[in-house]
Amino acid sequence: MAEMETSPGENNNELALVTPETQPNKRRKKKSIVWEYFTIETVSPGCRRACCKRCKQSFAYSTGSKVAGTSHLKRHIAKGTCPALLRDQHRMGGSEPPKRRYRSPNSPYIPFDQDHCRHEIARMIVMHDYPLHMVEHPGFIAFVQNLQPRFDKVSFNTVQGDCVATYLREKQILMKFIEGISGRFCLTLDMWTSKQTLGYVFITGHFIDSDWKLNRRILNVIMEPYPDSDSALSHAVAACLSDWSLEGKLFSLTFNHPPSEAGLENLRPLLCFKNPFILNGQLLIGNCVARTLSSMAKDVLGAGQEIIKKIRDSVKYVKTSESHDDKFVQVKNQLQVPSEKNLYLDNRTQWNMTYQMIAAASELKDVFNCLDTSDLDYKLAPSMEDWKLVETLCTFLKPLFDSASILTTTTSPTAITFFHEAWKIHSDLGRSITNEDPFIGNLAKSMQEKIDKYWKDCSLVLAIAVVMDPRFKMKLVEFSFTKIFGEDAPTHIKIVDDGIHELFLEYVALPLPMTPTYAEEGNAGNNGKTDESHQGNFLSDHGLTDFDAYIMETTSQQMKSELDQYLEESLLPRVQEFDVLGWWKVHKMKYPTLSKMARDILLIPVSAAAPDSVFDITDKQLDEYRSSLRPETVEALICAKDWLHYGSEVSNAPVKMEF
Repeated sequence: MAEMETSPGENNNELALVTPETQPNKRRKKKSIVWEYFTIETVSPGCRRACCKRCKQSFAYSTGSKVAGTSHLKRHIAKGTCPALLRDQHRMGGSEPPKRRYRSPNSPYIPFDQDHCRHEIARMIVMHDYPLHMVEHPGFIAFVQNLQPRFDKVSFNTVQGDCVATYLREKQILMKFIEGISGRFCLTLDMWTSKQTLGYVFITGHFIDSDWKLNRRILNVIMEPYPDSDSALSHAVAACLSDWSLEGKLFSLTFNHPPSEAGLENLRPLLCFKNPFILNGQLLIGNCVARTLSSMAKDVLGAGQEIIKKIRDSVKYVKTSESHDDKFVQVKNQLQVPSEKNLYLDNRTQWNMTYQMIAAASELKDVFNCLDTSDLDYKLAPSMEDWKLVETLCTFLKPLFDSASILTTTTSPTAITFFHEAWKIHSDLGRSITNEDPFIGNLAKSMQEKIDKYWKDCSLVLAIAVVMDPRFKMKLVEFSFTKIFGEDAPTHIKIVDDGIHELFLEYVALPLPMTPTYAEEGNAGNNGKTDESHQGNFLSDHGLTDFDAYIMETTSQQMKSELDQYLEESLLPRVQEFDVLGWWKVHKMKYPTLSKMARDILLIPVSAAAPDSVFDITDKQLDEYRSSLRPETVEALICAKDWLHYGSEVSNAPVKMEF
């Protein structure tokens, strides 16, 4: 260890007062910007000078205990007195001296990193749906050059590779996450079209994690050149299962567009059950509830299209002119209309916007009726009969809107909720059919045909999900079926009871080594550590394969009674904020087999539509720009955006890309 230097005449008393001036050799990190341009040189004992790296001039820095500071050094580089810096500026075409740069003591200098900048550009493009070609646009290039002149311009091919590399990094993270999921998976399929008549199958995976929380991720976007073929969907699903190693884990499929019978037959073998017709084959859900609600809403909008046009024209008159809007507000205030709703024009591709437009106009009908007294140019006021018809349309649309809105906000299982919603809508329409007004009766009949078809296709799965809710069990099924089916209710109730027992037997028949759900979760709580010296050899399969078979033979009757024991227990009190998955998580030790079944049943999604597409009344179409990209790039951009939304941390590991 080097000895501490002392200046002449200084005593060696270790208790002497030490200050920065009397201890110049104590190194401190230099934070001033000038040290990017200067170095310190010792010219004689106790005398150091600052030397400019560019022009080699030297300046006083410290003599003995006196330090000159850095102000004169800043002037040298900032005021243009350094001849080397001046030459560099003239060579670059600049005339101004370098401006001072200030950094706070707590913000360190960050070096420029070209690769990191490219990575961030790729993330920006993915997250905000920017076109890949933007990196070649003159405006973007000029902006970046002014921001950081050292950044090298990137091409379309380069940024395309960077975006796909981002996708691959995020995919590795998601695959590792999915590998740890012990339950089964449900897939929803949404077929998009394009102007080139190509189909794009959006496949979203739904699963429950080890904390018993619902998760959804877009897993694949697969281009199908012949979207109307019977094999298009089965090909896409098979590719997804292979890509994510989900063979043998697929529990149910939900489609936005009902496939043909031949298409369904191609899909059945992909399910994880030995009997693909279990639950009457309803685990292949061809009737998406969002699509059903939108179809019913289209019936309502079609029946009232003339009056809706009148309302739209009146709203357009008010909202497209500031003076008209001011007069409307003035009349509203004079009449003291209590409505808090605001007028706005609808987007005719989403039926909720049209409903909200006519609902707001209906509440403000008194203002429209009196607007012509304040605005003589307004000649569009609907009649009282028109407003009565608008109220009828709103009466039909409101329950549909309330039901569909659940799909845009909830993160909890939806099958239980939509058993209630479908039953409620079915009952309301049944009463409306008998209405004396032929308009109401005919419209209700048209709508009920569609809810009847949905109920026929999906009621068994919805009912079994309700049975898995300890607040309802079979009691709500018995009550609601009696209301819906009348004398035929016992037959339908028996179908549900038989179906749930049949499904339970499938879970009982699973060999124990293939269902490690709770052993894995138990180990997760102990960081995955076990006392191998005491348990490892004993718990292995060595010599105990026959023991597993013995357990299955001698305890099967006891395991079958797990379901009956659950059904016989009293119902829980009905509370609004009830976490049904959390309840099964707590009771998984009491119901080890039934809880696995409940986890999979409650996972089943009733809608294949993305939250922002729930109210669409037109088919989704891939825009022209994305249709022009390679299918692999389209998949990378759409999937990576979805995954980045969940905030996964991107690894910095390099990903090799070849084009």
